[in-house]
Amino acid sequence: MKPPTSFTSVHDVDQLDAWLDQAVAYQQNPLQDQHLGRGKTVGLLFFNPSLRTRLSTLRAAYNLGLQPIVMDMNQHGWQLEFADGTIMNQGKAEHIREGAAVISQYCDLIGIRTFPSLTDRETDYAEQVLQQFLTHTTVPVFSMESATLHPLQSFTDLLTIREYQRKAQPKIVLTWAPHPKALPQAVANSFLQWMNAAGHSVTITHPPGYELKTEFTEGHPITHQQREALAGADFVYTKNWSTYAPYGQIPQPTTDWMVTTDKMSLTNNGYFMHCLPVRRNVVVTDAVLDSPQSLVIEQANNRTYAAQVVLRQLLKGTNGFKSASSGKRRT
Repeated sequence: MKPPTSFTSVHDVDQLDAWLDQAVAYQQNPLQDQHLGRGKTVGLLFFNPSLRTRLSTLRAAYNLGLQPIVMDMNQHGWQLEFADGTIMNQGKAEHIREGAAVISQYCDLIGIRTFPSLTDRETDYAEQVLQQFLTHTTVPVFSMESATLHPLQSFTDLLTIREYQRKAQPKIVLTWAPHPKALPQAVANSFLQWMNAAGHSVTITHPPGYELKTEFTEGHPITHQQREALAGADFVYTKNWSTYAPYGQIPQPTTDWMVTTDKMSLTNNGYFMHCLPVRRNVVVTDAVLDSPQSLVIEQANNRTYAAQVVLRQLLKGTNGFKSASSGKRRT
C-alpha cells in the first residue's frame, strides 16, 4: 500500500481491499503496530462536537503508540481567519497561515473535524476549513469529518458491511429519515462514494426535494418510494440530510419516513445501520434500534480500527515531512 500524504476521501486510498484487510487485522490484534507512533504526536482539532470520532481516534492513536493532543477550537483556541487579504480588525485573532504552521511544529499528524454552515453551499462544498489546513500545514492531515464528507465513518461502514454481508453483492439501501434539525449531507455523500469504490450499488430513497449532489448519486438507482426500496434489502443505512437545492433546508419534516419494524419486515432479514447519534422514535423506532438486526454498536466499535488504519498509513508516509521535534519544514 502506498502511503497517502493526506486522508480526506476514498480517493486517497490506493488499495481499498488491503486497507480493509488491515482493519480486520487490527480487530484481531489492535496493538501489533505500537512501535509506529512511538515518539510522535497527533493533533486532533475539533471545530464541532464529537463522541465516536473523538474517542475512537484517540484509542486508535494509543494503539499505535502515538501521543495525542486534543483541542476544541471553539473554546480553547483563538478564532481563526481563513480568508487571505483580510484586515483583521474584528473578532478573529489568528490567521490560518500562522495557526497551521505553528500546529505543524507541535504535531506529526493533524486531524480536522469541521461541519458546514448549511447557508453557503459554494463555500461549504469548497471545503474552506479543511483545504486551508491542507494548504498551510507541513505534516499529513486527515479528515475527521468535513463540510461535505465523512471518510472515517464511511470506511467504518464498508468494514461493517464486509463483516456481515451474506453474499458478494448484497442489496444496500440508503434511506433518508426525518430529523428536527437541518443536518449535513456529508455522511450520505461519503457513504455513496465509498460504496461505489467498493463496487456496491446502493438504492437511494428519499422524499422529493432531498436530492443529493449528482456527483455522489450517479450510477445508483433513486426512488421516492421507501417501502419499494426496502423490499429485499440486506442492509438498510438510515441517515437524515438537508436539501442540496435549495441548500440546507428541511421543507418536509414528516414522520412518514421513520424506519419501523413494519418497514424492516420488507427486507431480506436486513441489518439496520446508522452512524449515530440517532434520535429514537424520530429517525428509527426503539424496536428496530434494539433488535438483533441493528448494527449501530458494531459500527461504532469499528470506528477505532478504521481510524487506526488511516493513522498507520499516514505514519508510514511521514518520511517526506518534517518531524514535529525538528522544526524543519518538509523538503
